[in-house]
Amino acid sequence: MKISKQQSVSSMQRICKRYKMLYFIFLVTAYFLLPTFSFADNIYSKAAVVMDASTGKILYAKNPDLRCPPASTTKLMTAIVVIENLTLNAITTISKNASQVSPHKAGFREGDSVMIEKLLYAALLGSANDAAVVLAEAVAGSESRFVELMNQKALAIGATDTKFINASGLPGSGQYTTASDLSKILVYALRYPKLKEIIGTRVAEISTRSGDSIFLKNTNRLLWSDEDLVGGKTGYTRKARHCFVCAAERENDTVIVALLGSPSRADLWSESETLIDRGFEVIGNREKPTVYLTKAVYNEPETKKPAYKKSSKIKKKHAKSKTDRQLIAKKAVKNKKTKVLAKKKGKTKTLAKNKSNKKRNYRVAERNGVDGNKG
Repeated sequence: MKISKQQSVSSMQRICKRYKMLYFIFLVTAYFLLPTFSFADNIYSKAAVVMDASTGKILYAKNPDLRCPPASTTKLMTAIVVIENLTLNAITTISKNASQVSPHKAGFREGDSVMIEKLLYAALLGSANDAAVVLAEAVAGSESRFVELMNQKALAIGATDTKFINASGLPGSGQYTTASDLSKILVYALRYPKLKEIIGTRVAEISTRSGDSIFLKNTNRLLWSDEDLVGGKTGYTRKARHCFVCAAERENDTVIVALLGSPSRADLWSESETLIDRGFEVIGNREKPTVYLTKAVYNEPETKKPAYKKSSKIKKKHAKSKTDRQLIAKKAVKNKKTKVLAKKKGKTKTLAKNKSNKKRNYRVAERNGVDGNKG
């Protein structure tokens, strides 16, 4: 069966039309996906979540269930347990244990008497570790018993992938949260007007019953630059990197932004502002939520510090460091050169002495009529 020229041309045209249609679909898909891909690339934090506070709906997420160290964002849960178990005007005494806790701290001294409300300001504004421990002891008698209450509360509010080991967020094994859980914790904390007031306060001054005053400045820099911001809580340790959870309001909408493992403070603030805007855009335009999963893993190897050697005998037994070996090698070369030069100098002196003796022998031989060269 012969195919006419006209039929072959028409079939080619149909094929071309199909390819053009596929190409058009590809371009349209790429056009709509490109902005979201580039947006994901701009978020350098290991984990991030933007949540609608009223519905709990995720508006944007990057590794929302990745377990990360919480750092001082832990103090939000500390504040929740405290406000549910103590009255704000109750007075408690600073223990020796609390006064000796690791920095950062407000500087309370053993024996100081402080109101619970003032301690909440110290813990949430200044991120004071001593205030967090005092509050834990005031509620449960000890920090370890207080931690049990924290973990029970986390489960009760739906933060099921979170575990605390202390009231302050100081680093330690077995302590973690996720960006998703951290968002839920802040949403719950905002139920209490006093906690909402405290995390939205820029500066405050608290005092002990003895009259000592402590000035506090909120670690949340966005309170000075973003009018929509309700408040939030920062956190930082070397392992956790920079962390932040905050709430922002526009008209009748409230969004929660949680970031864990940001590489720098500058990135933390810029990404927070970007995600706040992103959250309100999704709500306003009724867009579909975007969730990204990356290969980010938080189990980074920790760098071990070199152990200090206690005696000179141990130093001799152990191998020298690279720097020490280099110094020893340089010293050996220098000593060798010195010895060679000394040897050459010694030879020169000997030759000079021999030459002097020879001349003296010549003069003696001439006087005695003997040829010294023939000996």
